[in-house]
Amino acid sequence: MASNTAGKEFPYKTYLNILHGPLELIDVQKLADVCTDKWYNQTLCQVNDSVVRMAVVQGDYHWHEHKEIDEFFFVVDGRFLIDLEDRTVALLASQGFVVPKGVRHRTRAPERTVILMVERADIVPTGD
Repeated sequence: MASNTAGKEFPYKTYLNILHGPLELIDVQKLADVCTDKWYNQTLCQVNDSVVRMAVVQGDYHWHEHKEIDEFFFVVDGRFLIDLEDRTVALLASQGFVVPKGVRHRTRAPERTVILMVERADIVPTGD
């Protein structure tokens, strides 16, 4: 199921269904290879009260924040930028970064980039 927030239309495909259960192999590369969307987000699995999401992204996401939930971003392939109000954090493959709850941020990918995100299962991906 694709999701948008509070009636706002964003050009992002976000799937909140959990694609894999426990003891199932998760092939991130295979999923990324078949993706044709510019901004695609799929929940891969749930671990306790958190979910792991994979995204294939290119372009800019909007500014937003999560009032009560931290977000972890990990780059699998490509280059990923996280704009904060006072700086930009640039991540390359095998690098990660936590955006703490309440911190306004925007993410960007100047080229096709594959990332993993770990966040609480009840997060609204487009922000509060």
